[in-house]
Amino acid sequence: MPPAEQLYAENLALKAERANLQSAVAGLRRQMFGSRTEKLQIDSVPQTKLGLPETPAVERKSQTVSYQRRTPSPEKRPVPAELFAKLPVVETREIVPDEVKAQPDAFERISEERTFEVDLIGPRLVKREIVRPKFRRKAEREAAPMIAPAMPRVAVGGYAAAGLIAYVVISKYQHHLPLYRIEAMSEQWGARLSRKTMVDWVRIAADWTEPIYKLMHSEVLRGGYVQCDETPVRFIDPDDKGQGTTQGYLWVVSAPEGDVVFDWRLSRRHGELTTLISDDYVGVLQSDGYEAYASYARTHPAVAWLGCWAHARRKFFEAQCEHPRIAKAVLRLIARMYRREHQWDEDKLKPGQRAIERAKPEGLARTMDSLHRLALWARSRVLPKSALGKACDYLLGQWAPLSAHTHYGESRLDLNLVENAIRPSCIGKKNWLFIGHPDAGQRSAILYSLIVSCERHGKDPLAYLKDVLTRLPGMTNHDDLRALMPARWQPAAS
Repeated sequence: MPPAEQLYAENLALKAERANLQSAVAGLRRQMFGSRTEKLQIDSVPQTKLGLPETPAVERKSQTVSYQRRTPSPEKRPVPAELFAKLPVVETREIVPDEVKAQPDAFERISEERTFEVDLIGPRLVKREIVRPKFRRKAEREAAPMIAPAMPRVAVGGYAAAGLIAYVVISKYQHHLPLYRIEAMSEQWGARLSRKTMVDWVRIAADWTEPIYKLMHSEVLRGGYVQCDETPVRFIDPDDKGQGTTQGYLWVVSAPEGDVVFDWRLSRRHGELTTLISDDYVGVLQSDGYEAYASYARTHPAVAWLGCWAHARRKFFEAQCEHPRIAKAVLRLIARMYRREHQWDEDKLKPGQRAIERAKPEGLARTMDSLHRLALWARSRVLPKSALGKACDYLLGQWAPLSAHTHYGESRLDLNLVENAIRPSCIGKKNWLFIGHPDAGQRSAILYSLIVSCERHGKDPLAYLKDVLTRLPGMTNHDDLRALMPARWQPAAS
């Protein structure tokens, strides 16, 4: 019979494994059947449950306070006349009673009632004829004919206008439609568009806009504060026949108020950051806990590495099913930091002022210190493989980049803006499943960068792409392309 110490150790190991499996099952149930929100439900937790001394209850005197306040007006929903006021009227129908039609001279018109209905005229393919007359001088009939030069077009030698190419690009990268679906839909537009032809149009759009994309990338890096993340995307490599799909990555570099730049890479290795951000970058780099970012910051002394509080918070949110009281205590402390940040946003504090406020005890410093002590206390009382143990390990392991936010007032506490920018590509790959060629990955990165940046700056991506693809063929190398970046773009004067 094994000794008692061995049985005791095996018992602890089995308990830890059972707790880990229960946590995994609870997480799967929550993912499949539960609410996806991570909103914290505030309830009271006795301090004694956390091992902290309970605050003695103090009887307080009550007083009656009367005041007047303005009654909030109910939310006003826009009436249809206001909602559709700017729509063009394409047809006006006048309905005359049959009696008036029969005896028009017996009636006089005294007024009218006007209503409207909103209809949808779906996309349809039309031809725009371009006529270039040829001329010759009457006195020089033997001379060569004179003809105006052909207008510059985005698809040289082709039939696709800039608006058609832009519509196909938007349909795929903003509305997440695979090209085979667009091919089937095009029959309803008047003519069938070949999928192979649309692949060429996507390439043409990416090739024309690549200089703008490079300007966006360099401007984001010059800002001195970048947020980075990456997302996996499957692709097919024709050189690996019979191997199915391979995993590549869309890396994202962004600034909170700037453009969003995607970059296609075949791997997630640490060395990708040296070419994505470059060795010359100076400033703040914010990311999740992936070791590649920490390695880059260690080898680049001019780079300050900041962490993401949303990632740390998410792990404690998932640990609520095991240790709800401790996990909710951590969540409330993190919520306190976000309330401070929200107040500073409303006060419109500049980065220097925000850094000073964060470093104050009543700012973020005291709350972070409480979080650190609570995580140390909780980790010593739970199993290392439990959800709460893993959450504490992540928080303490990332403490240096997480607590560094107190020194940089320009930073955001989390990467939510970048994750929101990545979300369209995640929705898209559920529809088109994979990228058809490794070289096509960078084209997707270019077009995603333009579309997502337009959405961030409140610009219409379809109007932007149509206008840019119309103007670029007529520009030269001496023209300044910065005016065509999504943040600065304005429609061309008609």
